[in-house]
Amino acid sequence: MKVVISYPPLDTSKGVPLLSQNRQFQYFNKPTYIYPVVPATAATLLKQAGYDVLWNDCIAEGWSLERFYNFVADEKPDLIVFESKTPVIKEHWKIIDSLRCQVSGVRCILFGDHVTALPEESFQNSQVDFVLTGGDYDFLLLNLCNTIKESKLSAIPLYPLSAKLEPGIYYRENGQTKNTGKFQLNHNLNTLPFIDRNLTKWELYAYENGNYKNTPGTYIMSSRDCWWAKCTFCSWPTMYTSFRSRSVENVLDEIGHLIEDYSVREIMDDSGTFQAGEWLRDFCQGMLERGYNRKINLDCNMRFGACLEEDYKLMKKAGFRLLLFGIESANQNTLNRINKDVKVENIIDSCKLARRCGLYPHITIMFGYPWETYQEALNTLKLGKWLLRKGYAYTMQATVVIPYPGSPLFEECKVNGWLKTQDWRAFDMKEPVMTSPIAVDTIMKLVQSLYGIALNPEFIFNRLISITSFEDMAFFIRSLPRIFGHIFDFRHKPEGNGAASASRSHKKKRYIQCSGN
Repeated sequence: MKVVISYPPLDTSKGVPLLSQNRQFQYFNKPTYIYPVVPATAATLLKQAGYDVLWNDCIAEGWSLERFYNFVADEKPDLIVFESKTPVIKEHWKIIDSLRCQVSGVRCILFGDHVTALPEESFQNSQVDFVLTGGDYDFLLLNLCNTIKESKLSAIPLYPLSAKLEPGIYYRENGQTKNTGKFQLNHNLNTLPFIDRNLTKWELYAYENGNYKNTPGTYIMSSRDCWWAKCTFCSWPTMYTSFRSRSVENVLDEIGHLIEDYSVREIMDDSGTFQAGEWLRDFCQGMLERGYNRKINLDCNMRFGACLEEDYKLMKKAGFRLLLFGIESANQNTLNRINKDVKVENIIDSCKLARRCGLYPHITIMFGYPWETYQEALNTLKLGKWLLRKGYAYTMQATVVIPYPGSPLFEECKVNGWLKTQDWRAFDMKEPVMTSPIAVDTIMKLVQSLYGIALNPEFIFNRLISITSFEDMAFFIRSLPRIFGHIFDFRHKPEGNGAASASRSHKKKRYIQCSGN
């Protein structure tokens, strides 16, 4: 049985969509490709089980829609699988309908945070065959493939065998949407094979990533997903309702595998929040004992206040470099409302402490909360700029707050009437979708102005004095185009007009005609 795991091309002029392994969807002007860990694990599981697996990331490879459709027509897969997110779900529905029209016998599968929150919606709006909910869709995909294979071998229709499907799978039967119940996160992550990076074309993602100081780099996930998992703006707790981690030895073995077999020089652990406490200390000791700290740099997501000074010092010795912290706002009222469980003063202290221990904090900030005034938004802007100017934060990401389906913030928006639209295409961070006392243009300028810190003399000076090697200098020079690219990412401008818009409209009409909708 042949299975294609694909990120199909998207018919847009907005930029490069960050679909893979990214909790906050964005379009980037400067190409950025994030290695999709769980889909890659799914591909590896299927190959290990004897399935014919094809990895097809058309976004990273720059394929056109025509080339994609020709590829599927030539390969004639039994199943084609997409990871989808809120801003692109409508485009994926059209692609699915076109595939079902053009390629005989292909079955289409969706997984991801959006369809986990709204699983039946895709059946109502497309000819999708299966939706996998929850975050362990690698295990679910293997279970589904095994059940389909058994159905073919036994000449028994699939649906009498549906009792063998794991909880969390939605499917069609006699024109009705059915499911196997609420997904369960009871899989042992230590049983997963190390990802077949060659099968999943890991080098596509090894260089075009602004977080990497050293390349080639890649991603792992030591845990699924965040041990805090209470931030109201995040939709990933919808997929990961409980926190699970791999053993220290298992993660260390994978890092050794990446060093020896792929010559990786930097690893980003994309767990929602890296584990603190005893697990972290055992992990760092293992890095030191195995000598991996001399061969590789590590980056991870971290919470303010999660680590003590001795933890940061140990992390530095163990090879950690970049720590990604979510500030989100400099206003205590907002931090309380979004359940960050952190004080503004702790943000400053943690950044200073991590930097003093030789680590490099990367901060993320959001604008456009429905309850924040312009002055409160300015407070956040000022704190972000101050941390960057003083060198307490090394890099940053500024975004617009988007309430994704499945998040508590989305439900709060519905209760309070804060949503300006529920056209999912507008949830792409190009402009706010929530009402705000601040004008849209002003919100976008706040985001852009934070990236303008790159021109500040004090910021430049502190970055220059932090340079201790040729690699530091190369990273500094390489990061400048990305910073200016982000300014254009948040330019408030309609998607396009004229001939380009007409061309897109023509293509969309062709999909609708083909699907019969």
